[in-house]
Amino acid sequence: MIGLYVTVPIASFRRGAAREYWETLPLPAPSTVYGFLLSMVGEVDRERHIGARCTAGVIGHPHESTVLRKLWRIKDKKLGLGNGANVRPDYQELLTDVRLVIWLDSSEEEQPAVGTLQQRVAESLTNDGRHRITRFGGLSLGESTHMVDEVLPIERAPELADESVRLFLLDKSGNFTLPVWVDHVGSSGTRNALGRLMDANFEPPNVERLPQIKNPMMVTNK
Repeated sequence: MIGLYVTVPIASFRRGAAREYWETLPLPAPSTVYGFLLSMVGEVDRERHIGARCTAGVIGHPHESTVLRKLWRIKDKKLGLGNGANVRPDYQELLTDVRLVIWLDSSEEEQPAVGTLQQRVAESLTNDGRHRITRFGGLSLGESTHMVDEVLPIERAPELADESVRLFLLDKSGNFTLPVWVDHVGSSGTRNALGRLMDANFEPPNVERLPQIKNPMMVTNK
């Protein structure tokens, strides 16, 4: 298992059901964390590391605010994006000064030829490994405009002994559901994990309580 310390100056982790008012989750869902890690290592095939387990914890309490911004939507297919009825002002919740802990474990991942996601993430944090990665654009978390400021191994993070972290962990009697796989065309292929936000320290959690990345369509076809 590997732990990362990640900071994002401005972020919004949109709730899946949010429409007119874009509410934010307090931390990124496992599916968002997985996408961030794939982007970090330059992987474009999101099924490459099925079986990996990952989750995020939010350190402290990021400041919350609400902004009015112009948002795109498809109401009239005859019009271009951002034109006429396809654009309107809506409210969006933002988080600022976001600091996260991300845990990743690849022990149940099939061994791909390119190495496991955990191995690739660890390599990307080295000087030599970083220069071998081919990526597209800047590294973001959540929206593509919400750029990541720093990513460090948890061992090299600033002093965190006096900090609190709320970590999303699996719990069959939990009260919080977050997606581990998102169907971007419809909703039938979206898979969620049931858990809760737990007060935690900065030690690696029990691996069995980390949400596992699975494509439900692949499971059905087996």
